[in-house]
Amino acid sequence: MRVNGQAFRTIWQTDAGGDVAVIDQTLLPFVFEVRTLRRVEEAATAIRDMVVRGAPLIGVTAAYGVALALREHPGDASLATAIDSLVATRPTAVNLRWAAERMRRVVAPLPPVDRAARAYTEAAAMAEEDVASCAAIGRHGLTLLRELAHGRGGEPINVLTHCNAGWLACVDWGTALAPVYAAHEAGLPVHVYVDETRPRSQGAFLTAFELGAHGVPYTVIADNAGGHLMQQGEVDVCIVGSDRTTATGDVANKIGTYLKALAARDNGVPFYAALPFSTIDWTMDDGVHEVPIEERCSREVTHMRGRTAGGNLDEVEVVAPGSRVRNPGFDVTPARLVTGLITERGVAAASRAGLAALYSGHERH
Repeated sequence: MRVNGQAFRTIWQTDAGGDVAVIDQTLLPFVFEVRTLRRVEEAATAIRDMVVRGAPLIGVTAAYGVALALREHPGDASLATAIDSLVATRPTAVNLRWAAERMRRVVAPLPPVDRAARAYTEAAAMAEEDVASCAAIGRHGLTLLRELAHGRGGEPINVLTHCNAGWLACVDWGTALAPVYAAHEAGLPVHVYVDETRPRSQGAFLTAFELGAHGVPYTVIADNAGGHLMQQGEVDVCIVGSDRTTATGDVANKIGTYLKALAARDNGVPFYAALPFSTIDWTMDDGVHEVPIEERCSREVTHMRGRTAGGNLDEVEVVAPGSRVRNPGFDVTPARLVTGLITERGVAAASRAGLAALYSGHERH
C-alpha cells in the first residue's frame, strides 16, 4: 500500500545477508520509521512490544525470526528455543503458532547446513501467501459491498471497523480493510467509521493513518459511539478482523469487538469478520471458553501517548493514581452474532459447515 505516494509492505528482507526490515508501528502516526531485525530476540521483542502487530503480520515476523535464529545457530536446540520464545510472545493470535510450527516442519528434517537458507525461502513464501490471501479477501468483500451499494444512487457505503485490520496488520492489503481498498480502487464510493480502539488506539493511530495515506474517506469515532450510529442508520456494515477463529465460527478479536457485534445484531446491521486460512484454529470449538485471552500491562490503560502542542511525542497519565486496572487484549464474538466470514476462498457462514465447505482436511494444518 502507499505512504506519501510510495509503495510499502510491513516487512521485507533487506538484503541477501538476511536482515529483516519492519515498520515500527509504535511510532505511528506521528513518525514513520523502519526498524531492522538482526536476531531472533529482536523479532520476539518486536512482536511482544507491538512494533509489529496484527495476526497475519506477527505470523510472518515469527517465520523470519526462525530464519534469523538459524542464520546464527542452525542446530536443533536453536530451532526449538527460537520457536518457544516466539510463540510465547502473544498467546491469542493463532497465526503465530501456526507460522512457527510450519517453519519447524519445513526445516527440522534438513541437515543444519541447509536450514537457514530454506527458512528464509519459506518465510518469504509465507509473506507472499499472505499478500495473495488478503487481496482475495478484498475481492470477495468487494462483492458484498457492491451488493450493499445497489440502488443507493452513488451514496457512499458506510463501513464501521474496530482496531486495525488493514495493511499494517498484514504484509499488504489487510483483512477487514482489504474490501474497502478494493472498493476504493474500483471507484465504488466508500467511507469508514474508525473506532479509536482504546487502550492502544490502533484505530485512531493506525487505521486512520493508513486510510488517509491511501486517500480513503474516514471518520474517527469514540469506541462507544458505534452503537448510536447504527441506531441512526449511519452504518451499512461492520467488518472486523480476527486473531483466532474457531472451527465453529467464533471470532476472537480486539477487545470491544463483541460489543459492536451486539449493537449490530440489535440494529440489523451485517457483521462480518475477515480472515485468512492461517487464522482458523481447527482444534477449538468453543471460543468463549477455550481461546486464551492475553492480559496486557496496566500502563496501556493508565497512560496515553500523543503529540504535544510543541510537536514532541509524550506520554501522560489519564487514570486516578493508585487505581486497579484490568487490561484484557481481546474478546470473543460468538458465531451466532457473525453474519459471515470473509476468507480468501469466499464468504462462509460462521459455522463448522460453512468453513468446512471452503477448506478440505489437508488445508487445516
